[in-house]
Amino acid sequence: MRVEIWSDIACPWCYIGKARFEKGLAAFEHRDRVEVVFRSFELDPHGDPAHIAPVVEMLARKYGRTLDEARAMEEHVAATAHAEGLAYLLDGRDHGNTFDVHRLLHLAAARGRQDALLDLAFRTHFADERSLFDPEVLTGIAVGAGLDETEVRAVLADRTAYADEVRADEREAAELGANAVPFFVLDRRYGISGGQPAEVFTRALEQAWAGREVTEPEAPAEACEPDGACAVR
Repeated sequence: MRVEIWSDIACPWCYIGKARFEKGLAAFEHRDRVEVVFRSFELDPHGDPAHIAPVVEMLARKYGRTLDEARAMEEHVAATAHAEGLAYLLDGRDHGNTFDVHRLLHLAAARGRQDALLDLAFRTHFADERSLFDPEVLTGIAVGAGLDETEVRAVLADRTAYADEVRADEREAAELGANAVPFFVLDRRYGISGGQPAEVFTRALEQAWAGREVTEPEAPAEACEPDGACAVR
């Protein structure tokens, strides 16, 4: 079975959803026969790569909230992340264009290091006081994931490198009807949207493996939409 996951590194529910999916997969009897592939989905594909801003300020501006209200939104997400055993910083995180991260994730996929890079990218963005939008930081985590530094720097220096692969993933997401991330597709037959609880993923895997219709989750789950807005329920 193949599971494809559309996500963006800037999406907190993708960070949480990945952890929940992995817990659900761990409880699946045939987990060793499941191939997991991560696909690109930019929440802000037209964002200026040179524009980097603190996350709380971005949230306040986007939602027309005060800084205190925006921080409360972040506190809700942080509490959810902590409940999953994930570190999550409330201060010191930046928001920016994630195109370069996605291009490196495609390089990592070609080198068999995609999951390692994605884990490091999520951890850096959500749990470390380092900016993922600093090219040197991004280069460092790519090397830490097992990629060749010379190759990483060459990809970052060439904005066309793996650009077609990123855009192809995004077109495919639109064709599949994915309007928010994380978005999970099982064997190109069933789609699950949002950072669902682990047991939802386990049940979906079991149903898909048995060739049965995958039942819709009982409740919608948190997700981030293409304009960068992240639902908080």
